[in-house]
Order: sequence, then structure tokens, then C-alpha cells
Amino acid sequence: MSSRTQSERTAATTAALVAAARELFAERGYAGVGTEEIVRAAGVTRGALYHHYAGKRELLAAVYEQIEGEITERIAAEALAGPDPIEALRAGARAFLDHCLEPEVQRIVLLDAPAVLGWERWREIGARYGLGLIEAALAAAMESGEVAPSPVKPLAHVLMGALDEAAMVVARAEDPVAARDEMESVLGGILDGLRSGAPTRR
Repeated sequence: MSSRTQSERTAATTAALVAAARELFAERGYAGVGTEEIVRAAGVTRGALYHHYAGKRELLAAVYEQIEGEITERIAAEALAGPDPIEALRAGARAFLDHCLEPEVQRIVLLDAPAVLGWERWREIGARYGLGLIEAALAAAMESGEVAPSPVKPLAHVLMGALDEAAMVVARAEDPVAARDEMESVLGGILDGLRSGAPTRR
């Protein structure tokens, strides 16, 4: 059997580190996990961690990016595939709020990542994955006549800000399930308002 290439070894090492960190961060939170524990769980050396990441903070960023990518992919495949762009946005919002009830998402994405990485970097990573999806749905809604033409990117930023704030409320609520339902109702009203502003097609 031929030996693995350097790129394959690098990919295997980073995957092991991210997987180990993700499990530990989800279980006990960023502050409750040390780098020695991460490298031991990953089966790599401490030097390997610092060769690929500047430290635990950058490893958290990698874990957060992985989770964001997975959430976006699932929402795109499951919720935003319908023919009605506004209903697709509503379905996407519902799916996003459902993910906010997952303990891993609450702890890593909504609590630790913004606190450790800072709001600007947290927002930048989230926007890299979710903003394009919102822009595409809005553009489709405008093209179909369901939403009055307007600048897509500013509107997408406003909707993403509403989704982020809703997620934070859910993550910090005493009753996350009740908060999730309240946020779905509020977001649905915002999206219905977009639809009502569209010109009537004849």
C-alpha cells in the first residue's frame, strides 16, 4: 500500500483535531476544555495542533465554520427547494430555529463562538455561509413578483440580523422551545410583510 501524501496526512490531522474539539466543546464548553485533552482525544501531538492552528481559539473557529457549513447545506437542500420563494424563506427560518435548539449549536455557535472570536469575526463567518442563501431566495422572490424590487444585499443583511438575534434569544431563554416558537411567529410576520409589499400581478 502506498503511503499517504502530505496533503492527505494534513487533512486527516486537521479532521481529527476538529472532530475531537467539536465533541469536547459541545460537551463542556470552550473554557472547560484544554489543548492537551484535545490532542489526546484526536490522537495527535501538541505540535501538530500548533502546526495547523494558532491555538485553541483558531480551532474553535474551525469547528464553528464546520457546523455553519453543515447547517447551511441542510437548509439549502431541505427547506429552500420549494417553488415559492417566500415560503422557502419561511421554511428556512423554521429549519434554522430548529437547529438553534440543538445543544451543540447553542453552546458552540451561539454562546462560545461570539464570546471567544468576537462579534465581528463571528458575524463574518456566519455571513460567509448564510448570507448568499438569503440573497438567492430574495432575488428569486423579486424575480417572481412576490416581493417588490429593492436592493437585495441590504435586505438580506437585515433578515440575517433578525435571524441571528432570534437565535441568540433562543439560546439564552429559560424555555428555549417556547422562545423558538415565538421567534418563528415574529420572523414569519416579517416575511409576510415582504410579500404584502409586492405589486399585485395580473
